[in-house]
Amino acid sequence: MKPISIGKLRGLQQISSQRGTFTALALDHRQNLRKANPLLASDEQLSRFKLDVTSTLASRATAVLLDPEVSAAQAIAARSIPNNVGLVVAVESTGYTGDATARQAQIIPGWSVEKAKRMGASAIKLLVYYHPDSPTAPEIEAFTKNISNECDKHDLVLMLEPLSYSLDESKKLSSEEKRYVVVETAKRLAPLGADILKAEFPLDVTESNQTLWKDACEEISAASPIPWILLSAAVDYEIFVQQVIVACNAGASGIAVGRAVWKEAVMMDGDERIKFLRTTARPRISRLTSLCHALAKPYTDFYTADAPFGWHVNY
Repeated sequence: MKPISIGKLRGLQQISSQRGTFTALALDHRQNLRKANPLLASDEQLSRFKLDVTSTLASRATAVLLDPEVSAAQAIAARSIPNNVGLVVAVESTGYTGDATARQAQIIPGWSVEKAKRMGASAIKLLVYYHPDSPTAPEIEAFTKNISNECDKHDLVLMLEPLSYSLDESKKLSSEEKRYVVVETAKRLAPLGADILKAEFPLDVTESNQTLWKDACEEISAASPIPWILLSAAVDYEIFVQQVIVACNAGASGIAVGRAVWKEAVMMDGDERIKFLRTTARPRISRLTSLCHALAKPYTDFYTADAPFGWHVNY
């Protein structure tokens, strides 16, 4: 097992279950929510939506993932995050810069790892667009390493989310290509200092079967030296349940789930939204949390921390 610092171990404890598995309620979405519903265009309305979802669903998760622009501080101030649920805060700007086939990343202007630590985050989430064969791959690797160094400096857990893309702008990745990119990305980026890898499902579910799903997820587990969790990528809830079962049985340590649980609520408001969140979304995330708790590989299989007497002197 890999030794980690006391601060990082505490952060992992705060965002996981008692067994050491992860169910992160993902709500760091920004521009895609504004595009989905023009009524969420203002900061006030977007923040209201996120706080409605957080206050209704976060108690059924182990952590909530929010952005610093309209939701993280607001959720704390409104007491929307239960005391026993960890806070993960995004650090990257929405979207990407550069060419569509050579994507670049940047930190939210005015934001930093140090500020996330000061405001009480248990972890930060860094999203990067990455293709191992892109000309910008070395730049993204260096960017990731720099952020991981900042997390080490401030003793903050780093959840890394690499998203794949095609090098041919005229078509998306085939299922086989996506498997290569997701697995190769785990090999290259996970060793750069991240503590959790937030990975895409490695196949197109419409072009594969569950035997292939299992093999591909086991490839991620073999490639990643750190715990990995599955992101939902807005697939339908029942499909995501199937993916979660396969991924956790293949070595995943949990999930980060957003739209698969709450996407219908984006087009709702007021009492209708709250009713949906309570009657449909809440049972969904409860079920997912139970599955992860039962099936996922705990982070304690990866990490250990030593605390000899006198450790504080050189901390």
